[in-house]
Amino acid sequence: MSEPQATNDSTALVLIDVQNSFFHPDGGNYYAESAAVVPNLKRLLQRARAAGRLIIHAAEQHRPNVADFESAKLPEHCIAGEFDARFFENFGPKDDGEFLLAKRRTSAFFSTDLDLLLREKGIERLVIGGVKTNVCVRATVEDGFSLGYHCVVPREAVNSNRSHLSDASLEDIDRYFGWVTTVDEAEEMLA
Repeated sequence: MSEPQATNDSTALVLIDVQNSFFHPDGGNYYAESAAVVPNLKRLLQRARAAGRLIIHAAEQHRPNVADFESAKLPEHCIAGEFDARFFENFGPKDDGEFLLAKRRTSAFFSTDLDLLLREKGIERLVIGGVKTNVCVRATVEDGFSLGYHCVVPREAVNSNRSHLSDASLEDIDRYFGWVTTVDEAEEMLA
C-alpha cells in the first residue's frame, strides 16, 4: 500500500540508538552487522541537515544507581554519561534544529515528550532509522503509527543482530504500522 501524502515540510528524521553501545567495537551491545547501516544513516542525517529538517536523536539513557525494570529482561546498558550511552562518531545533536531524546524503554514515544515536540513542530511523517529493527525501531514505529504519524522505515538504514527478526519486523511494519522504503526514497522525503 502506498504511503499517505505528507508534505516534506512536515517530515522529521528520527534516529534510534546510534550510540557506542551498538556501533563501537568496544560497546556492550555491539554487533558487527551494525556497521552496514552507518553510511545510510549518515546519508539521511546529511540530507535532513541540509534541508533544515527537525532531527530527533533518540538514545537509551538509563540512570546510574537506579534499578530499571528493563533489567528484568536485558543486562544493564547505556548508563547516562558512560561510554556506551554516548553517540557513535559523527552522530548526535549539532544545533538548535536537532534534539536529544533520552529514553528508558524501547519506544522513543513511551514516557517521553516526543509526541508533544512533533505536534508543536507540525510534523506528520517520520523517517526512522537506527537499531534494532525488531526492538526499539519497531516499538517506536508502532507507537508512532498509533498516534497518527506516517512512519517510514528505509530498509537499508535499520538492522539487528538477528537478521530473521529484522526481516520479519520490516514485513510487519510494512503490512501493519508504516511504510518500508529505500534510502533513496527516504532521502527524497527529507529533501
